[in-house]
Amino acid sequence: MTAFATAAALSLPFSLCRSSKISCRKGVRGGFGVFAVLGEEGGLLDKKSTWGQLFDVEDPRSKMPQFKGKFLDVYQALEVARYDIHYCDWRARQDLLTIMILHEKVVEVLNPLARDYKSIGTMKKELAELQNELAQAHREVHVSEARVATALDKLAYMEELVNDRLLQDRNPAESDQESPSPSTSTQSLDTVKRKSPQKNLNVSGPVQPYHPRLKNFWYPVAFSSDLKDGTMIPIDCFEEQWVLFCGKDGKPGCVRNTCAHRACPLHLGSVNEGRIQCPYHGWEYSTDGKCEKMPSTRLVDVRIKSLPCFEQEGMIWIWPGSDPPAASLPSLQPPPGFQVHAEIVMELPVEHGLLLDNLLDLAHAPFTHTSTFAKGWTVPSLVKFLTPASGLQGYWDPYPIDMEFRPPCMVLSTIGISKPGKLEGQSTKECATHLHQLHVCLPSSRQKTRLLYRMSLDFAPVLKHIPFMHYLWRHFAEQVLNEDLRLVLGQQERMINGANVWNWPVSYDKLGVRYRLWRDAVERGAKQLPFGKST
Repeated sequence: MTAFATAAALSLPFSLCRSSKISCRKGVRGGFGVFAVLGEEGGLLDKKSTWGQLFDVEDPRSKMPQFKGKFLDVYQALEVARYDIHYCDWRARQDLLTIMILHEKVVEVLNPLARDYKSIGTMKKELAELQNELAQAHREVHVSEARVATALDKLAYMEELVNDRLLQDRNPAESDQESPSPSTSTQSLDTVKRKSPQKNLNVSGPVQPYHPRLKNFWYPVAFSSDLKDGTMIPIDCFEEQWVLFCGKDGKPGCVRNTCAHRACPLHLGSVNEGRIQCPYHGWEYSTDGKCEKMPSTRLVDVRIKSLPCFEQEGMIWIWPGSDPPAASLPSLQPPPGFQVHAEIVMELPVEHGLLLDNLLDLAHAPFTHTSTFAKGWTVPSLVKFLTPASGLQGYWDPYPIDMEFRPPCMVLSTIGISKPGKLEGQSTKECATHLHQLHVCLPSSRQKTRLLYRMSLDFAPVLKHIPFMHYLWRHFAEQVLNEDLRLVLGQQERMINGANVWNWPVSYDKLGVRYRLWRDAVERGAKQLPFGKST
């Protein structure tokens, strides 16, 4: 990859050449007086050793990466960012060590044995000096916290630059913005940020009508187990009403849920010999939309719209777009060794993109799902989603969860568990038992989503045979969704009123950001979509 950012944009969040103000007076002096502490008469070195390896970290300043020229490529920039984190870690440890040593000096001053050799005035003076030094040390700790936050922000910002560059490389003719050139690379960080993807990732205002290009995919709309002979399933898809039923050959069909005669909803009728019968005047339609029976009148050539419809691996799929259907349907089967335990369908009053944003985010779990599956989870200091540069799949760290967004609207996840509600290990490979989930977010309308949820386990097959177990799974799934819904509904309300729900993405938002960039590329008609699987 060519150079994509300037050295100014990726400069360290602080000066590495800052000199410590070390006083020669007894004790620790100055905000960066750690070296004076560690070298003072050897006494404090012994105390440091009693605290173990916490502070036994090599000073990384001697290993600062040196690069010639003004511009950094992606690998050099990542090396600088890695050094940033190492230095922040080392600096924070030194600040903490300073505070611990100062606290010990306070204890020494207040030692009853010392009172026999020092006057009250001397002790007050020493305590006042130590108090000032402690205040300064605490300020340095806060500075260290700010440095770490700045370094992490830079990593997230670099990631956005890489994502933006990937889109430009894949769509050079359609890019709205030229890649950085040497003439523009000397801009300040604030100037470059104004051109970052954060400003382009604007999801606000009333939900706009879905772009026709988003319809040119196979969409799973129902589970095969719910569509039996003689039954019908009404669905909404992209603001249009459809109805599923089985034809004479037993294969599923999808036709518009509106009778050509008087616009009566067909799903209120019945299925008669593989034809759906309107309940108003008995007109009957086959799976290709042709009216084959008109009681009480002469038969004329009448059709209603139908969609390509197929059954595969226990799911009913339709193609709502105007382009010719793709030759093959994607597979949504759980991994080998898993058995399906529950298949649940829900209608949710949220736009499907907002629901996908939520499902592709795991960092919210210990804050949102405190009464269900994340009860008792600790809050990590850093949550990351690790993924290839050109992928829509990866795994969460530190959670043992693999996740994938599969276009156009599916989320697949595999979770390592030791028992219900408990995580085990740092990766799914370390876990003995797993839960696999499929979420399909069908865009019913601009503010309604048809959610298909499939849950599979690679353990406890006996659960499949327990009576009414399906109702228990549904109850639990609804509990989890309700914890999310109250938040997503609030997001939707504010989005419609103008708030940008993607105003400030951070590092753990990676998969959600990539979904939004993928969707934007589809709607723009990009010749090659971003984040395709590597070949």
